[in-house]
Parts: sequence; C-alpha cells; structure tokens
Amino acid sequence: MGETVLALRDITRSYVSGDETLHVLRGVNFELRAGETVALVAPSGTGKSTLLHIAGLLDHPDGGVIEVAGRDAGRLPDKDRTAIRCSEIGFVYQFHHLLAEFTARENVALPQMIAGTSPSVSRRRAEELLGVFGLGHRLNHLPGKLSGGEQQRVAIARALANAPSVLLADEPTGNLDVSTADSVFGELLRVVRGSAVGALIATHNEELAARMDRVVTLRDGVLVEG
Repeated sequence: MGETVLALRDITRSYVSGDETLHVLRGVNFELRAGETVALVAPSGTGKSTLLHIAGLLDHPDGGVIEVAGRDAGRLPDKDRTAIRCSEIGFVYQFHHLLAEFTARENVALPQMIAGTSPSVSRRRAEELLGVFGLGHRLNHLPGKLSGGEQQRVAIARALANAPSVLLADEPTGNLDVSTADSVFGELLRVVRGSAVGALIATHNEELAARMDRVVTLRDGVLVEG
C-alpha cells in the first residue's frame, strides 16, 4: 500500500436529544492508505454516516484530528475545507444524486470545471472515465434515460473526476439489485486499485466487504478491525 491519505485520530462526536446526550463516536482512530479499499460494516444507527461525514469534512467532530493527504484539515477555515473536499475527496452515496437536467458527460465534467479545469479538458476527462465504466455510448443521455446501475456508474465517475486522494462511499450499491450491485462494485474496486485513491466504503453486504482489503466496524463508538 502507498502513503496515508486519510487519518482520523481520537475523533469524538455527540448529539443532544432532549435531556439525553448521545455519544456516537467515542475516540475513533483510523488510517487509510493510497490504493487501499476498506469496508465499514456496522448496523444502522451506530454512526457510519456520521463518521463518513466527518472524514469528508462535511461535519465537525467535537474533538480529534482529521488529516487528508497529509494536511491537518479539521481545523482549517470553511473555505479551505471546501477546497480540500473539491480536490482531495470524492463521495458516492446510495442514491446517485445526479443533476437531472445534465447529461452523463456534463455531470462528470461539472465538478472539474468548478475546481477550475477548462471545459474542454473536463469534457475529455469525463469521456475517459465514463468509458472506463462502460458508458462511452451513453455520454449524451440524461440520468432519466439511464438504468439504475448506469446512473450509479456515472455517480462513481463523478466522484473520481478530480482525481481525489480519498473516496468515501455510503452504501454505494444498496439501491441496486444483486447482479447489478456486484457488477458496479467490481468496476469500482478495479478503478480504485488501479489508481492512488484510498477508499472507505460503508456497506451492509458482507460478500462485497469480503472483496476489500480489510474490514472495520463501529463498536460502542470506537472503530475496530473485523
């Protein structure tokens, strides 16, 4: 494996509900290396999404350190956190969240243009990525004209468009049938392992988790192996 692309050190997060304080994360420690795939397997309600949101700089922990691509990102101003999210972190969710009025190529090109890449280079990169996921013939289709598996492939390509160091995925195949999920997941692993990106993927599917390099789980607010 390569260098560490994501490090979480003593991450804590609590929520107040009425008179009760819910301690969701109680000191999470985790390292993800370039080219590594890690499955996050835990029951619903244990804090998986909270952990992913904190790792992706979408939420602030109560305490602890977040390092992304060697930078202490947790304490940066919001503007700098946004810049790191744009350049270093890719997100894939269970529901693709594609922009309905834009084609597959445009959906993948837009994040690049937001990051400052020229439209021509962004479109070319979008075409290359969609081709890798077998969608070279669907470039000009709107999401509504794509199957569920095709839509999720576009979402994965979009997440990888800016060549991030870290890919975070929250049940990326949970909305697909078994056969399509297996195919999409296989393509995701192939692309991740062929690049320098490290991937932390939350899933309830133990068969898919077994195909990754290692498995971690949340237990009583702490991340443990296996």
